[in-house]
Amino acid sequence: MYTIGEAAARSGVGIEALRAWERRYGIVHPVRTPAGYRLYDDEAIDRLRQMRELVDAGWRPRQAAEHLAGLGPAVKPPAAAVVRSESPLSEALVAAARALDLVRIDRVLAEILALAPFEAAFDDTLSPALRAVGVAWADGRLDVAGEHAVSHAVLRRLAAIYDASSRPDARPNVLIGLPPGTRHELGTLAFAIAASRAGLRTLYLGPDTPTTSWRTALRESRARLIAIGVPTKDDVEPAREVLAATLDAVPGRLAMVGGAAAREVAGAAGTTVAEDGLADAASLALELLRRPRRGDNTPRQIRSARSGADLALP
Repeated sequence: MYTIGEAAARSGVGIEALRAWERRYGIVHPVRTPAGYRLYDDEAIDRLRQMRELVDAGWRPRQAAEHLAGLGPAVKPPAAAVVRSESPLSEALVAAARALDLVRIDRVLAEILALAPFEAAFDDTLSPALRAVGVAWADGRLDVAGEHAVSHAVLRRLAAIYDASSRPDARPNVLIGLPPGTRHELGTLAFAIAASRAGLRTLYLGPDTPTTSWRTALRESRARLIAIGVPTKDDVEPAREVLAATLDAVPGRLAMVGGAAAREVAGAAGTTVAEDGLADAASLALELLRRPRRGDNTPRQIRSARSGADLALP
């Protein structure tokens, strides 16, 4: 039998991720010592290792847990370059972008966002459609003008939804934005919407926010949590700088990150990585804010799994 630290080391799963997977998905069921300490056997270590391998391959944590529990289909892990091109709405958005038809672009976006509650519509339909647009641009089927037209149309819609869901008259308890130099904001803004819809009092700082401004905003707002989008590897170092400067200057605050490169930030900065989709990321923020307030920020090693919800897509 192994302690939680030994189980984390043997499985390659961080302690906080291990606890989260156990609590949220029931992936393992450790026994407890009379003193209350968790103990894990070899079978649990193997299941944790399998879960980690699936997540590393691109599965969402919930999907991986259901598959291991025999509840989900044996589907292939989604690859970053694979787009659900068979989706009629994805194809319609690419076609509208190629024609630079703003009316058609807006019509497709309206249809997408009307399919389901915002979080599900964004995760399941809008994000794949935006990736389809990106792939079309990358392989030369779409001019950059069309890609920009779609991005700005989405941005306008998301901004309106955020304005309708947020509470500008309330002191924020979550600051959300991107580090300096980072401009791919659609996913981060979508998370701000989801967090607001979940009842959090959010302040969205937007893209390319200087480190000093993050520090000032955190101090002046007295928010307890900062959420930073890390969409690319180029954004890793700026995000680390923001986290180090803000959390050291304003003790007792919490942090979470999301995006394709978020996992590279978490290990060094000691933050929580958002998992699964937008709704789960918002639930994670609520969970963090329910934790007892600490007088300082040490220890701050709150580690989790990869980001299934790309908070800075596309």
